[in-house]
Amino acid sequence: MPVANAWQFGVMAATEIVTLRGEAELVRRAGALFDGVRREFLCVAGDPGTWSTAAAASGAPRSPVPGLVVRKLYGPGVFLAPGGRELLDRLAAAGAEIRISPAPPAHEAIVIDRRLAVLAAPRPAAGRARTYSVVQEPDVVAGVRALFETAWETATDLASYRRTPFPRLGGDERAVLRSLAAGHTDETASRLLGMSLRTYRRRVAALMTALDARSRFQAGLRAREILGGLSEA
Repeated sequence: MPVANAWQFGVMAATEIVTLRGEAELVRRAGALFDGVRREFLCVAGDPGTWSTAAAASGAPRSPVPGLVVRKLYGPGVFLAPGGRELLDRLAAAGAEIRISPAPPAHEAIVIDRRLAVLAAPRPAAGRARTYSVVQEPDVVAGVRALFETAWETATDLASYRRTPFPRLGGDERAVLRSLAAGHTDETASRLLGMSLRTYRRRVAALMTALDARSRFQAGLRAREILGGLSEA
């Protein structure tokens, strides 16, 4: 029986690695992937969309069994991603423990009941499917879990993180804020920052959502306030 079919029907061997290609396949397998979660569900994500679609398809983390520990670790960019704040609110309301790491996580992964890990490969070039590896080798799963625990200990819980005047920003976000504060046109700002116009506009849109700004002018004013506060911190 091929490896993929073996895993699909629940008889995956401990030494096998199953590769899923693309989000569509991840979603199709999500029911089996999360089936049987009983004690612990650990998840680290830089992009809130990496796992949320599959989790919604399975329903497992939405309706956890009694005693199930659900821990979600995100990078600071979750606050700037479309729907990121709403996702955090839903997870917190469902009882998940949430922490924010000081920098975007280098790898995205899920660990289930200390028996199975799902590793997301780096995002590929446009037009190519992202791959996800399902691993059940005990030593590998233990290693992934140990890395999660290390990152978890250095992260800040969601409530404490939200008490800061504004979520901590990375270098790219600060650069976009400076461009907004300076009143540059999109074309000028993207050229100065070495970004494509599309990427710059996407970052501006995310920042406007995070700033609760209804216009570029309002976003520029808020950006000046934030940058002033950051320089004083």
